[in-house]
Amino acid sequence: MIETGEFDFENRIVAPQVIAGDSDTDYSLRPKTLNEYIGQTKVKENMAIYIEAAKKRGEPLDHVLLYGPPGLGKTTLSAIIAHEMGVNIRVTSGPAIEKKGDLAAILTSLQPGDVLFIDEIHRLSHAIEEVLYPALEDLMIDIVIGNGPAARSIRIDLPKFTLIGATTRSGQLSAPLRDRFGIIQRLELYSTEDLTEIITRSAVILGVAVDKEAAIEMASRSRGTPRIANRFLKRVRDYADVMGDGRITRDIARIALDRMEVDNLGLDSLDKRMLTMIIKGYNGGPVGLETLASAIGEEAVTLEDVCEPFLMQLGFLARTPRGRCATDLAYKHLGFPLRSGGDDGQTSLL
Repeated sequence: MIETGEFDFENRIVAPQVIAGDSDTDYSLRPKTLNEYIGQTKVKENMAIYIEAAKKRGEPLDHVLLYGPPGLGKTTLSAIIAHEMGVNIRVTSGPAIEKKGDLAAILTSLQPGDVLFIDEIHRLSHAIEEVLYPALEDLMIDIVIGNGPAARSIRIDLPKFTLIGATTRSGQLSAPLRDRFGIIQRLELYSTEDLTEIITRSAVILGVAVDKEAAIEMASRSRGTPRIANRFLKRVRDYADVMGDGRITRDIARIALDRMEVDNLGLDSLDKRMLTMIIKGYNGGPVGLETLASAIGEEAVTLEDVCEPFLMQLGFLARTPRGRCATDLAYKHLGFPLRSGGDDGQTSLL
């Protein structure tokens, strides 16, 4: 068994969400145009056509839904769309809109053609969605003023606008709301080549000298996520300033990432603790999620939302009706011996 202990998830270097270590320089690293936006080739090509067509007709862009894992650039792409359309953008999030009046205030303040960006749109309440439906289809909202017998409904006309919704969980988006988006785009994880280009571009903006081999090293450990790649660049820069002459070389990058406990595939200590517990503590699995979470001192939701998607993508973890199992690839990566014939076709220790 391995030692248990609480993992500092809020400062997890490979977390795709925004964490305390991210600074305001993130915004200066964001591209401003589609030409500057690296990766997501299919999405860029489609959006370029939609934007050009809308501009030729002199109409606002149709409503857009962007979905995919966190940290892939949904917010950045929304700002680019507004910039390419030559309009202003209002930014909010699903949890921030608690009352119908909040949404009404935002919608009535929009100018013709403006973009309204709602992050984590799947977290809008049902009542708020009901107000949003007529706004998207008929460009109007109904507001009830007063209480009891004195209550009356007022209809307010809205200017033509574009709603851009972003979500990391498209499955939790209600069907009526999803159907009201005319453009639906999925953002995929980035290749190492694209992440290398992103790191090189960010290094120029930050004024950091980085070797190509070092950029590739950081990109290969970034879990296909630009946000993580930029975070690595900033942290490795710290090591280069202290341990070297400020230039990021491959050796400096390796030393820094190894000290941050991020291996060559992007697994950190929490990922490896989870896999090691399955292999050593439960003979490769299957093991229930709650049991596994208790064994390593973490919450089940953390393992399910943070670790499992990436481990399953690598083929290191299998989810079965009976629980989680470590695969042959996980055994090999962590250096454990294999034997065949385990439960559910999985491997276990010799």
